Amino acid sequence: MSRGLHHVTHTVRRVDALAEIYARLGFQVSGRNRHSWGTHNRIVQLLGFYVELLEVAEPEKIIPHAGRSFSFGAFNRDFSERAEGLAMLALESRNAQADADAFHTAGIGDFEVFKFEREGRRADGAIAKLAFSLAFAMDAKAPDIGFFTCQEHYPENFWNPAVQVHTNTAMAVAGIVLAAENPSDHHIFLSSLTGQRELLATSSGITVKTPRGDIQVMHPAAFASHFGVVPPDVSRGMRLAGMRFAVRDFSAALGTLQKANVAACVRMGRIVVGPDVAKGATIVFEQG
Repeated sequence: MSRGLHHVTHTVRRVDALAEIYARLGFQVSGRNRHSWGTHNRIVQLLGFYVELLEVAEPEKIIPHAGRSFSFGAFNRDFSERAEGLAMLALESRNAQADADAFHTAGIGDFEVFKFEREGRRADGAIAKLAFSLAFAMDAKAPDIGFFTCQEHYPENFWNPAVQVHTNTAMAVAGIVLAAENPSDHHIFLSSLTGQRELLATSSGITVKTPRGDIQVMHPAAFASHFGVVPPDVSRGMRLAGMRFAVRDFSAALGTLQKANVAACVRMGRIVVGPDVAKGATIVFEQG
């Protein structure tokens, strides 16, 4: 089964400061949510995809990794101690246990499914139950990226068209960009993770086309050439580097950034906001 992009975790030390940046970029940002294991998040939602702005707000509640138990909180704590930026990539799931079994068979994960619940609000403002099951995978050559699939048990209580309206006119994720010294080293892992057997190889790296957005792995020099900004440090392995968003109105997106005095450039027909502005992430807007 092919798995499309579901969300990305943008992990920082102060989530409210990051939310202010996303608001200046023209995104509608949710209020603060709390996880029982010590992380807090705020959400930027688009059609079928969201960005999870995350902070380790209560480190005393963090549960350590243990055996076949992958700790979401511990991973993000350790990441934020080294850097700020895009930390985790989640793909959609119809059955997290089946994904976990598939990852085990492929040799990319041997973790128990992690299940959790929290309260949310429906479109009408009523409190509603949210529940998720996560199946984790690991690329040994990318220790600074957390990979997992996310199964939603009450999607009708989570997705809300009213919060998917953004002044920058972003409407969907176009793709995720990673940086790696040797992109082809991650071919087998990404094929197993996404369920896509065919990957496109180019001089810039490799691309996986999923049912919702592309996953591109670029050499750092190719990333810098395409986007005109410095990629994240890949000395420890592959890193999540950027997100590409499809916008309804390119001019409106550019105008939103200019009105907010956000430093950005137009490069190769795309609007690029660099990691120095967006807390370690490169954010790209392109005509949808």
